Amino acid sequence: MSRIPAAFMGGAALVAALVVPAAAALAAPRTDLLQVPPGFHVSVVSDHVPSAREMVRGARGTIFVGSMAAGNVYALSGVDGGGTVRVQTIAHGLDLPVGVAYHDGDLYVSDMRRIVVLRDIEDHLDDPPKPEVVADNLPYRPGDHSWKFIAFGPDNRLYVPIGAPCNICDVGHEFGRIISMNASGADRRDVAYGIRNSVGFTWQPGTGVMWFTDNGRDNMGDDVPSDELNRVDVPGQSFGYPYCHQGNVPDPQFGSQHPCSEFTPPALLLGAHVAALGLRFYEGMEFPAAYHGSLMIAEHGSWNRSQLSGYQVVSVSFDAENHPQPPAVLVSGFRQGQRAWGRPADVLPLPDGSMLISDDMSGAIYRLTYGDAAPAH
Repeated sequence: MSRIPAAFMGGAALVAALVVPAAAALAAPRTDLLQVPPGFHVSVVSDHVPSAREMVRGARGTIFVGSMAAGNVYALSGVDGGGTVRVQTIAHGLDLPVGVAYHDGDLYVSDMRRIVVLRDIEDHLDDPPKPEVVADNLPYRPGDHSWKFIAFGPDNRLYVPIGAPCNICDVGHEFGRIISMNASGADRRDVAYGIRNSVGFTWQPGTGVMWFTDNGRDNMGDDVPSDELNRVDVPGQSFGYPYCHQGNVPDPQFGSQHPCSEFTPPALLLGAHVAALGLRFYEGMEFPAAYHGSLMIAEHGSWNRSQLSGYQVVSVSFDAENHPQPPAVLVSGFRQGQRAWGRPADVLPLPDGSMLISDDMSGAIYRLTYGDAAPAH
């Protein structure tokens, strides 16, 4: 395995630590503007996590957070307690390190062109190891959607999206897909095709089925096409991009080449331009029974729509046949009219039954709880 250049290193010289008292964190952002169902509460865990994106929990409770423009990877200690939260930058100078995945004590981090790993990270938060490259030369072209949400599946393989480098283009099977590899970066396999820009996937407890979000193309109007919630039943399924959108809308440029009937339709339409990103199944017992087993999805929010959409967290329940039901709003208020102050990017249920929400616009991590007691942070 190779070491990455010094500009991308962690190490003691590049580590920054910030001790954040819980009371201070509550001063901002404006959680008083957030709307939740009766009995739920939202609090700020930390608002010192610039550009916060994907989250993952380590074996000892450390919350690791990737970032977008900031180029940093963060470690939050003390989130499980009720007092001080410590935020450390454990790596910086990376190229859109959106994705973080924890496996056997190691933290895997995505870069636009590669995957790196920080070994035994929870033993070295104050002196992080230099990242090692485990997967290099991932397909890349200058353009859109080269950031990568990553996660280990129940098969202990690392799953990585290869987004389309454009709004709409035909790039064959090199881009617009999800691949998997083993923990060493070897044995790359194709998982699914016809995917424009997936920034979230997870596996359903009990069934092991993989579910993922996909962001629809732009410049077809306010209400078309919808973002999608998809499920992978067998390797090699194609979900339509760039020929077909939301299962039934042929692309005006490429749609004549392949009809929508050739592709796997979405399991659920989430709405046009809501920018559905991170998603997780809720397995806790703190929330009301209606939420048990539901899929929680962060909607980052639209930028190209005359009336803003998204900017919220939704829950998706399932019927007896495991069909997803229409989304129900769980947390809203990140925008006030046509002005947004926050953008949810990921969700992470915790063992205590609460759930974290990352917000890359405000650089914050929130905690969603349920019950009479006020949240600790």
